[in-house]
Amino acid sequence: MISQIYVQEQRAETMDAEAKRLGAMMKRRDLIRAGVLTGAAAALRPPLAMPQSAATPSSELTPAQRGVDATKDLAAPGWKPLFLDEHQNETLIVLSDLIIPATDTPGAKEALVNRYIDLVLAADTHENQRAFLNSLSYLDGESMRRYKAAFRYLSREDQDDLLHALAYPRGGSGWTGEAAAADVGHTHFEQLKTRIGVAYYNSQIGTRELGWDGNYTHGVYQGCNHPEGNHK
Repeated sequence: MISQIYVQEQRAETMDAEAKRLGAMMKRRDLIRAGVLTGAAAALRPPLAMPQSAATPSSELTPAQRGVDATKDLAAPGWKPLFLDEHQNETLIVLSDLIIPATDTPGAKEALVNRYIDLVLAADTHENQRAFLNSLSYLDGESMRRYKAAFRYLSREDQDDLLHALAYPRGGSGWTGEAAAADVGHTHFEQLKTRIGVAYYNSQIGTRELGWDGNYTHGVYQGCNHPEGNHK
């Protein structure tokens, strides 16, 4: 009798966990969007402007103020990574496309997320560069350990299975009350997912998905031109 109850409880827990996993998969894109919404909105907001007169030399303006569109460099046909090597870049393309695939809107691959991340990493601190490469290497290491092949070369099914194994943190034991051990794989996955999510929702494709229509509501800010001591 006791064994039957145990089996029933285990089966119920398994079914509940599976339902939660499927629900999480369906909401994955929404969760990523919510997680980076604040950062993307901040990126769209213009910086606090310093008072400037019409006589400000154009050479003192930033590239953005001069109308330079840096995204054209990322979309150039002859683009090459500044920081990542060829294998790391291709792995990132595959991973980003799995985390934010194309649906009714373009996905991470179409948004050139790998190129954006490479550009940011090239100017990032050594600590952040090392942390990103460690996470990417961990993904390949787990892939080699489980499937005897690097992540980018796995079948789509095996890639999904590996990511699902890393996407959910290990839980503690409900029977013994023992706390879960540190989940290194989940930590690495979260770091990669965050990088990809932030890059996507700061791209033109991602910001349009958030509702941006391509128009800027702000113009050149003219500082106060009243004589000193006679401000109105």
